[in-house]
Amino acid sequence: MQIEGPVDAFSVPVRAALPADVRGSFGRALLCVKGQDTLAAATQMAPHLAPDGYAASFQNGLCERLMLPVLGAHRVMGAFVNFGADWQAPGRIMYGNRGAVVLGEIDGAMTPRLAELHALMRIFEPDAIQVPDVFSYLWGKLCYSTYLTAQALAEKGIADTLARPELMPLWRALAREVVTVAAAEGVVPRGFNGFVPEAFGPAGSKAAANDSIAKLVAFNAASAKSHSGVWRDIWVRGRISAARAQILPVAEIGAEHGIPCPTIIKLVEMIGQCERRERPMSDANLLELL
Repeated sequence: MQIEGPVDAFSVPVRAALPADVRGSFGRALLCVKGQDTLAAATQMAPHLAPDGYAASFQNGLCERLMLPVLGAHRVMGAFVNFGADWQAPGRIMYGNRGAVVLGEIDGAMTPRLAELHALMRIFEPDAIQVPDVFSYLWGKLCYSTYLTAQALAEKGIADTLARPELMPLWRALAREVVTVAAAEGVVPRGFNGFVPEAFGPAGSKAAANDSIAKLVAFNAASAKSHSGVWRDIWVRGRISAARAQILPVAEIGAEHGIPCPTIIKLVEMIGQCERRERPMSDANLLELL
């Protein structure tokens, strides 16, 4: 595997196998597939995960919820990452910027295996942390993921899209829907890398939201990853993105609580139109969503 980009550049020899060719039992697995492939990947890894082993989801969204019935609660760990990277070709990855790495047991316990994974991940990201409330960070990333998904409708990159002042009501609406549903689930989303979820909640002010967005613009402007993974899936790789798997569950959970999420639902609908090439890539798409 060849890692390239401004953060670091190196090669690592790895053993690769198709799922059908995997043999043996493993104590630790890191799930790194796209959100829509979570259930299939968890099912394929289940026979190879040791009874006392675990799988950690390094994905956007609430993928742990899909893994639980397949692997069992005692064999699932949560994780949240915000570093920037792009798949360039098989075995070739562009590492664009450093970002938050957070690890935690889904039941909040601080366990030896969590400490072990934390020590391992600090080799990659020295500022990685282990926490008792990993779902707070996963819901925080869900807020931000709505922005990355929205960028996939547009031509401009993440930083330039977030910096459009006329779109501030859109950023506030998207995050507010996520924060509201999280509250109904008993979760207070946590921030990272300049994003402050509470700035977009019921008690948030326009000034606080503006400040948070400005920090996100600065964070993304410094990255070699200019566009979101959803944008690359649709417009570069020509495949179905993880948008639906990542953010639509917010609206589905909201419906269980009687909380409407019209902005998220419309965003997912527009992304589907782009995937089917019924809608062209255009910065004007975000004005329509607004």
